[in-house]
Amino acid sequence: MPGLAASGNSPPAAAPAPRRLSSPLPRRAPPSPSPSASTRAKPRPPPAPTDDSLDNPDLGPFLLKQARDAMVSGEGGGAARALEFAERAARALERRGEGAELELAMSLHVAAAIHCGLGRHADAIPVLERAVAVVTPPPEAPAPAAEADDQRGEEWSLAAFSGWMQLGDTHAMLGRMDDSIACYGKGLQIQMAALGDRDPRVAETCRYLAEAHVQALQFDEAEKLCRKALEIHREHSAPASLEEASDRRLMALILDAKGDYDGALEHLVLASMTMVANGRDIEVATIDVAIGNTYLALARFDEAVFSYQKALTVLKSARGDDHPTVASVYVRLADLYHRTGRLRESKSYCENALRVYAKPAPGAAPDEIGGGLMEIAAIYEALDDLDEALKLLQRALKLLEDAPGQWSTVAGIEAQMGVLYYMVGRYAESRSSFESAVAKLRASGERKSAFFGVLLNQMGLACVQLFKIDEAAQLFEEARAVLEQECGASHPDTLGVYSNLAAIYDAMGRVEDAIEILEHVLKVREEKLGTANPDVEDEKKRLAELLKEAGRSRNRKQKSLENLFGTNSQRAKKEAGRRWSNFGFRS
Repeated sequence: MPGLAASGNSPPAAAPAPRRLSSPLPRRAPPSPSPSASTRAKPRPPPAPTDDSLDNPDLGPFLLKQARDAMVSGEGGGAARALEFAERAARALERRGEGAELELAMSLHVAAAIHCGLGRHADAIPVLERAVAVVTPPPEAPAPAAEADDQRGEEWSLAAFSGWMQLGDTHAMLGRMDDSIACYGKGLQIQMAALGDRDPRVAETCRYLAEAHVQALQFDEAEKLCRKALEIHREHSAPASLEEASDRRLMALILDAKGDYDGALEHLVLASMTMVANGRDIEVATIDVAIGNTYLALARFDEAVFSYQKALTVLKSARGDDHPTVASVYVRLADLYHRTGRLRESKSYCENALRVYAKPAPGAAPDEIGGGLMEIAAIYEALDDLDEALKLLQRALKLLEDAPGQWSTVAGIEAQMGVLYYMVGRYAESRSSFESAVAKLRASGERKSAFFGVLLNQMGLACVQLFKIDEAAQLFEEARAVLEQECGASHPDTLGVYSNLAAIYDAMGRVEDAIEILEHVLKVREEKLGTANPDVEDEKKRLAELLKEAGRSRNRKQKSLENLFGTNSQRAKKEAGRRWSNFGFRS
């Protein structure tokens, strides 16, 4: 975790891989006081205190030390024993009241860390909320007046900063990215108030918070924080420092996600030069993969192949042929050759990657393997091998479904499985996969993203195929509300949901509601696409049928010749590839 004090640890430098932004924030060790220098044998645990014994002023610190020693030793059921000591310490220190706040916060931090270590992240949340409440003064509290209080104020700031960051980590492990980011933001505010906004430790926290925004797909906020970190590191560090290189790699990821590929390439090249100067060959190879991704996005295929092959040579030499990072380069090459129409080479590289994932090197991270399987599944889907794509997604789901902090990734896998089940006509399984993904996103606080709205729409389509009309209507209505808020009423995704909602209202006998929606859709499509576009033609036919049923004609203004002869009419109509169901729904 970025530190308020000089001894604070830095966040990991590596940013998530491009086009795979759902990996969770790494777990970090909770802040703790300096370890005791004593090496003598640990004392026997004291008997459980009575209520009267909690009044002993020395009991709380003693129990806190016992909790930390039990965590380190791991003897005699270490975690459960340490948790008991930490909770008893908190009760004793709370009993002491004023003057014991810092030790109380520390005992709560320790208890929360033990809960997390046992996989009980939800139990850690209220403990950490109590810890930050203890050391975060209310807004109306007066600032300390005496210089003697400076040290105490710094200790309180450190405790509050550590608590908010640990709380943010714990929310992230539960997939609650909005809550996580809010906690990190409060920690950053406390740190800047204590150290100033140009301290190098502030830069570390800015970069960490930027990484969280990237994972939440909030790229504008991420870019602001990353630029601030880069400015501070360039001000305080030596030229071409490793800290600056880490900032540039993250900035490249952000700019790539925003479509600024030239800007991303510039930052990656500068970061690579720094890593070369510092002899970091593996980091150089990792950056070469990112450079290859950027060249691929720019359709500079020969340069992309060169970057991937260069990285592949280094990674094979340094880590062996069966390392997941080697497989990840195979996946990138498979994607490139698929895009350029060289399908035999694409499938060959997919098979090379799958051989590695089948028997990976010891210590391989499940999320790395799962992410690779997801990418290969997408290639097989594009090759129209849907059964193989489903098998790969099922393998990825089995790897990640019980892993902490992977809720968003698992939801993405289930959503993609839902699409594939829908495509092969297994509608009940499709609806079940979508339902599970939607439940995870609701629980993790991602109910306001465009992806969530699209997912609701897809689940609604599956319900239509199962003749669950009322449920489909509710899903389309919720999808409309989400996409209107996130994308606007004229966005293609929003218009697609409008069309589906009109179709479901028609099926339910709500013809007037369907007409009102279709008139809006047709008006927007005519303005954007021209009246001769195949999508516009389809909407016209649907609206005409509804108006005929309602016994009236369309109320429309005269369109200009420019719109009437708008866009590639007949050719585009023949090439239109949208999938429609019996009700006229859009996927």
